[in-house]
Amino acid sequence: MSDNIKEKLAVLPDQPGCYLMKDKHGTIIYVGKSKVLKNRVRSYFTGANDAKTQRLVQEIVDFEYIVTSSEIEALILEMNLIKKYDPKYNVLLKDDKTYPYLKITAERHPRLIVTRKVKKDKGKYFGPYPNVIAARETKRLLDRLYPLRKCNTMPDRVCLYYHMHQCLGPCEYTVTKQQNQDIVNEIARFLSGGFKDIKQDLQSKMYKASEDLDFERAQELRDQIQHIESVMEQQKMTLNDQVDRDIFGYSYDKGWMCVQVFFVRQGKLIERDVSIFPFFDDAEETFLSFIGRFYLHQNHPKPKQVLIPVGADRDVLKELLEVDVTIPMRGRKKELVELAMKNAEIALQEKFSLIERNEERTIKAVEELGEKLNIEIPHRIEAFDNSNIQGADPVSAMVVFIDGRPEKKEYRKYKIRDVKGPDDYDTMREVIRRRYKRVIRDGLPLPDLIVVDGGKGQMSAATDVLENELGLDIPLCGLAKDDKHRTSELLYGDPPAVVEMDRQSQEFYLIQRVQDEVHRFAISFHRQLRGKGAIQSELDKIPGVGEKRRKLLLRHFQSVKHIRESKVEDLTKLGVPSPLAQTILDYLNQPADEETEEETLE
Repeated sequence: MSDNIKEKLAVLPDQPGCYLMKDKHGTIIYVGKSKVLKNRVRSYFTGANDAKTQRLVQEIVDFEYIVTSSEIEALILEMNLIKKYDPKYNVLLKDDKTYPYLKITAERHPRLIVTRKVKKDKGKYFGPYPNVIAARETKRLLDRLYPLRKCNTMPDRVCLYYHMHQCLGPCEYTVTKQQNQDIVNEIARFLSGGFKDIKQDLQSKMYKASEDLDFERAQELRDQIQHIESVMEQQKMTLNDQVDRDIFGYSYDKGWMCVQVFFVRQGKLIERDVSIFPFFDDAEETFLSFIGRFYLHQNHPKPKQVLIPVGADRDVLKELLEVDVTIPMRGRKKELVELAMKNAEIALQEKFSLIERNEERTIKAVEELGEKLNIEIPHRIEAFDNSNIQGADPVSAMVVFIDGRPEKKEYRKYKIRDVKGPDDYDTMREVIRRRYKRVIRDGLPLPDLIVVDGGKGQMSAATDVLENELGLDIPLCGLAKDDKHRTSELLYGDPPAVVEMDRQSQEFYLIQRVQDEVHRFAISFHRQLRGKGAIQSELDKIPGVGEKRRKLLLRHFQSVKHIRESKVEDLTKLGVPSPLAQTILDYLNQPADEETEEETLE
């Protein structure tokens, strides 16, 4: 622990507020809140922490805090700071997803569709459905039960749905407005909780068909009843007051938390939402923050009532959400909360094996790689690779891995400007120089490790630029390949030496993934440039042929081959001067030393 942190810990106030943890680059990596700042922040640096929290603490070199006048102010401030800074250790609820609705359109012949946008267009909306699969299953059921039209654009003749009795065929037959309205009313009644009555109606029709010996119709009705039961009655626990509720339960272990949300609509438990994430604060406070962000930052629609388990701060949530928040102590509501808690515990245990396997491939692999190289944990790795064909169209590419995972939004491509011919070392010098000059100029985060695709020569070229030109001291390693173009050796040190690694280890798999990814990115960029340059391969080399004239010739003749086979008169008819027409044909028909790619207008 640094002296700076010790001094700050000594003067922390015993008041509510938020704290912001920073790494060596000054980047905010975690935001938390607490009722008592002094106790919470000190707990990170004293006592025993799990391995995941230890990784966070290892990166902290400084922190700030903001005192608030109440716990709810701290909760609101925490949510706003997380949204503003997007710290890498605050991983829960980063995405802003919208949930699907079922919609009956307001068209002359209405349709039933799944949509995520609610508009004021006179359509009827039902939902939201927290799971798009649930919405689609319900739509599939209703499509079988009610014959609204299915097509987006009205066809000229009836389709298969008409023959399956799932459409009235308005494209070919007259369907009155009242017929459509009756179907819409039935669907609305079904989605508003009346599916049990509809199920009873179908049962009566099934018995009647059976008595009339219409067994095919009876079987069809039976299948529809079974489908209703499978889609709409998967959960038997219901509430009789028809109030829309969200029911929260949570479980935590080994620094991970699972939150289950049960959605009750018209008294029916229709769906659930599951979130599993690492946490670093007090469990009850993390759960409180989760619910706040669940509604206020992800725009989940608020129900009439929210049910939470014992131990959660009901008063703070009630003030924050401005809805009825209840901790049920008995009856069916308590059973639902306990069911949510039990599901959260089961889901957390089931996910642990997957989470641990993923950590082994990523964070633990990064830690082991740092140990092998005897450097600090390389949380941020930047890797470079060059690509050219005998010096033509030389390019370079950079990929970024953060905590063992590719961060694709930070990938960069480079067209090589100053290097002539196939000089891989000078190419590496140029791209390293351009990348880290910009990093210094713009104050971007420096990597903890640089990886170059190549051996001692590429490493020497990159190190020369970093140390002698830019004054940077960043660990750098090289990756050599075998004769089958597979990762063979990791080189590190001065002079570079082979780092002994188990080829079955996760850290070796990590450097393989890094090398494969940067090579893939460089090759795809090079192919992209070659593809763009192919159109300009021959005609643009002829003096007097500019872009407009090239396009004119290719548009008319369709290919260079047809231009080559034409006559001067054919070109002059397009407005090309006779001397230039002769020059074009002479150039294209000169003996070629090697085969060139055929040029066509795309």
